[in-house]
Amino acid sequence: MIFDSHAHYDDKQFERDRLELLLSMEEHHIGRIVNVGASLESSRAALALAGQYDFIYAAIGVHPSDISCLEETEQKPYEDGSGFQGTGLEWLKGCSKDPKVAAVGEIGLDYYWEKEPANQELQKKWFVRQLQLARECSLPVIIHSRDAAADTMELMKEHGAGIPGVIHCYSYAKEMALEYVNMGYYIGVGGVVTFKNARKLIETVEAIPLERIVIETDCPYLAPEPYRGKRNSSLYLPYVVERIAELKGVTVRQVEEATWENACKLYRL
Repeated sequence: MIFDSHAHYDDKQFERDRLELLLSMEEHHIGRIVNVGASLESSRAALALAGQYDFIYAAIGVHPSDISCLEETEQKPYEDGSGFQGTGLEWLKGCSKDPKVAAVGEIGLDYYWEKEPANQELQKKWFVRQLQLARECSLPVIIHSRDAAADTMELMKEHGAGIPGVIHCYSYAKEMALEYVNMGYYIGVGGVVTFKNARKLIETVEAIPLERIVIETDCPYLAPEPYRGKRNSSLYLPYVVERIAELKGVTVRQVEEATWENACKLYRL
């Protein structure tokens, strides 16, 4: 069975066939999925999906591009329809007690869209506060980092030490990946590894131990070849598994078994 360690099935791209698609996972050997929040609302949706399907777990957290929702709740209380009123972080902390919550994420830094130094500092603030939340709740973290390699590493060393986690959709050099591995983190590998121009990720997969790789879709994004550019889903993960097996010189079954065990360890399942 295959463990999809990072998906977004609450996305509107799945509205027309979400039920049919999720019910087909078992027959396609997809055994577990972690559906990952990117905002307060998508974290709520991830929790709802996890409550509906035994094989789906939720990650709750706010993506660096969506931190305005956390800022807003510092002034105006967040209401989730159940009677809760409080800050976004308080709401996340309360949700962390749900047994289907597997991690805090995705959190981190994204400077690809955000070039203003003041707004980058705001991303750092909420990244650190969500790392602290994960520590308080004894949960692993799912780290998003884009065009922010140095700052992410610095904050992980300063504020993330001892918190287990995964560097999601890894895109930096193999040397930094090895440093993260030495710090105890897993590296998330998805459809990009099948792309012909994915030199950095290919070198990373070749360099790091199989015991530190988890596979992911980030669906509906980043579909592997031969579906690049189309809507992604967990059903395409065999292409990722095959490519990793080829790069590591092992069998497909070895990759499936190792990455399943890795994800179970990461999420303590």
